[in-house]
Amino acid sequence: MNILISDELLNGTVTNQFEMLVESDQLTVAELITKRVTLEIENYNKRLPDYFNGLVQPKEAERTLNGYKLKAKQLIDVEKQVYIALSAFQKNGFFVLVDNEQLEELDQVVTLKNTSKIAFVKLTPLVGG
Repeated sequence: MNILISDELLNGTVTNQFEMLVESDQLTVAELITKRVTLEIENYNKRLPDYFNGLVQPKEAERTLNGYKLKAKQLIDVEKQVYIALSAFQKNGFFVLVDNEQLEELDQVVTLKNTSKIAFVKLTPLVGG
């Protein structure tokens, strides 16, 4: 089934939206994050556009208004990005909501429906802190 994925800010503003194919109606939060990150890295690596718009910033990139800009066009390592994303989730770098219910643990099992909506809510770091 195809599930709607959204990236949102705390105020509810949607900054990115796409559909992701999910083979099973049950998966863990870790599997959901891994699948999402893998999909976006594979899509980026196929085209190598100027900007990467993904869940987490690659180490070799700088944040810009249009997304993350890599210093030189290069492939992004899927395993590294998955590790960074899973770590960021555990450190509250972003929240995951499925049908407006917050998921809290990587091993938490999620049951999806055809109408399920998944939101990744990115937290922006405070400046000067």
